[in-house]
Amino acid sequence: MKIHSLIDTAGQPEKQFWRPMALFGGYRIILCCIFIASYFLLQESRVWANYNDTLYLSATIAYLVFSLLAIGLIILRTPGFQVQLSFQTLADIGFIIVLMYASGGIKSGLGLLLIVTIAAASLISQGRLALFYAAIASIGLLLEQSYQMLMWNEDFGDYSHAVMLSLSCFATAWLAYSFSKRISQNEILASQRGIDLENLAQVNQLITEEMGDGVLVVDPELVLRHRNRQADFLLGAQGGSRNNQPLAEYAPELASLLRHWLENRRGTNSAAIKLSIEQRALRLKLMPVGEDHRQGTVIFIEDWSQLQTQAQQLKLAALGRLTANIAHEIRNPLSAISHATQLLQEDESHDPASERMLQIISDNVQRMDQMIKDVLELNRRDRTRQQDIPLADFLREFHDQFYQVEKIPAQGFVLDTAESEPTIRFDHRHLHQILWNLCRNGWRHSRQDHGSLTLALRSDTANRHLQIEIQDDGNGISPAALPHLFEPFFTTESTGTGLGLYIARELCEANGATIEHVPAEHGCLFIIHLKSTDAA
Repeated sequence: MKIHSLIDTAGQPEKQFWRPMALFGGYRIILCCIFIASYFLLQESRVWANYNDTLYLSATIAYLVFSLLAIGLIILRTPGFQVQLSFQTLADIGFIIVLMYASGGIKSGLGLLLIVTIAAASLISQGRLALFYAAIASIGLLLEQSYQMLMWNEDFGDYSHAVMLSLSCFATAWLAYSFSKRISQNEILASQRGIDLENLAQVNQLITEEMGDGVLVVDPELVLRHRNRQADFLLGAQGGSRNNQPLAEYAPELASLLRHWLENRRGTNSAAIKLSIEQRALRLKLMPVGEDHRQGTVIFIEDWSQLQTQAQQLKLAALGRLTANIAHEIRNPLSAISHATQLLQEDESHDPASERMLQIISDNVQRMDQMIKDVLELNRRDRTRQQDIPLADFLREFHDQFYQVEKIPAQGFVLDTAESEPTIRFDHRHLHQILWNLCRNGWRHSRQDHGSLTLALRSDTANRHLQIEIQDDGNGISPAALPHLFEPFFTTESTGTGLGLYIARELCEANGATIEHVPAEHGCLFIIHLKSTDAA
């Protein structure tokens, strides 16, 4: 984003005042033409009886030639601005005084043109040398009047007119200087305000572009004036969308909804307006530009489905913390029940029915204890302690430990590492729990025969992509259960907790891995996708 700064234009008047100077040059040419026309139109009258008409015509023609030359120099902009302005102003004063002399002196009234010249020069130059120009004009007026008094025997009373005109020149110069100074200050202030507004507009545009919500600005005729990228994404706008196009072309559904709302619900609460576009639920908030919507409307667009997802995630997080706390509190009374059950089972005086009831209590206590352990482990999924693990060695150690603890025949659990020795970065405890849950489920649903459960390590030639495959030879998963496979508390067994696969997926994601179920010809196949540290 480019932030503009204020440039002092007073230090560079050349760029700012060449045009006013050219306009004054045009005024000079028109004035010369009027002088020449008046000479020929009034030539037969007695007005020139006591005046020097020859000098008048010669000075007027010379003034016209000078004016044309000045226009050419202004167009060429050479020499510099200050030089041209001072030279042309002094020349204007000289020509006007000569024309006054040729027209009969102060009585001709041409001296008033000096005031126009001084005022124009002062305004163009922002008051620079204004009093100097007034002094030169005053000196010229007094010299011209003194010469006429010596040569023409004019009345001394005419001297007062010259003095008053000189004072008028000074007053005009001072007023023009004050007026120019005020104009310059106002121009600098206006320029600063304009730059501030431009910078503010750029900041606002940057903010709207980075907002997570879509923003649209439309005028009273529902013409799009501004939008951000998020609005294009949420409304599914095409790449050819642009500002200053009708809203009906940009988003027809939104235009229809806005038009209906403005006609029927103007001024009411707009927070509950819903709109569905391209299978996306949107929530609209309409804000007026100014006091009402007659000057336009600002439309804020929120992804309602995303808001609902975020709210659901917050609820699940709070529910997870609550569940973990409850599970932790349940363990104490559950341990007491388990201990009391064990004491009762040690008493040999119970009949078979009582023994059966005690065994049911013991089995369900163990089931609840396992469920509590899973819930507590799930709550600690983000507390990973990743370390470099030689995967082949880990799988061999896991294989030996699993079939011994679970009392599985060694021939029923097959390990295939394909002579690969990759290294991964994973939480050792998490990987052990993931494999234990998958292998225990696989053996439980298999035929429990030779080679019924297989744990295999697969990798590409560069060991960049690793796969751990757990496959059994059971009946597989029914099509009805596939959509709910990784959902929590979903189980097809009466004694299951429904958390094994869910915890396996959560622990994989916590360590940057993924797990998926792959259809197989026989049994069930789960694949864990890993990334080797050898590829880095």
